[in-house]
Amino acid sequence: MQISSTSASYGLLAIVVHWVAAAAVFGMFALGFWMVDLSYYDGWYQRAPNIHRSVGVLLFALMVFRLLWRFFTTSPDSIAAHKRWEIVSAHVAHGLLYVLVFVAMVSGFLISTADGSSVSVFGWFEVPSVTGQVKGLEDIAGQVHYWSTWALVVLALIHAAGAFKHHLIDRDETLRRMLVPVRKDD
Repeated sequence: MQISSTSASYGLLAIVVHWVAAAAVFGMFALGFWMVDLSYYDGWYQRAPNIHRSVGVLLFALMVFRLLWRFFTTSPDSIAAHKRWEIVSAHVAHGLLYVLVFVAMVSGFLISTADGSSVSVFGWFEVPSVTGQVKGLEDIAGQVHYWSTWALVVLALIHAAGAFKHHLIDRDETLRRMLVPVRKDD
């Protein structure tokens, strides 16, 4: 199996990182949506936010790696049958997905560290606050986090719908390239 992407297809690393990030984003959204209604006496009241923050920090690291990998490696060429508007909208959507995922993660981090505390990542290490105590920051960051996560999930669903459209209606290789890595001899 080819680790790196080629002009024809995504490599194993790009595929794995894509699907891990997608699962993390949707999992984090579901966890966040669920945990905001927990009562103080619920056993998950402390545990769920700690998991949410820890996964968020790890996802941030993964996304920084993914962005660097994307800049320094080959990306597959657009499929010849794609129309110009499809290519442009795909590039815009990918760019917005990156922006939204980073806005969501940074705002989530600011919510947790607005009081000057650090974020413990599963007890393995701590990420210190970059702002110190800032009164009202958690409220502003909370609004940004709320709306950016909803926008991220909606855009990711549109992105997935586009992939299914290419697979089921256009019957092209768009989705298959992100599911099956190229073989080394291809």
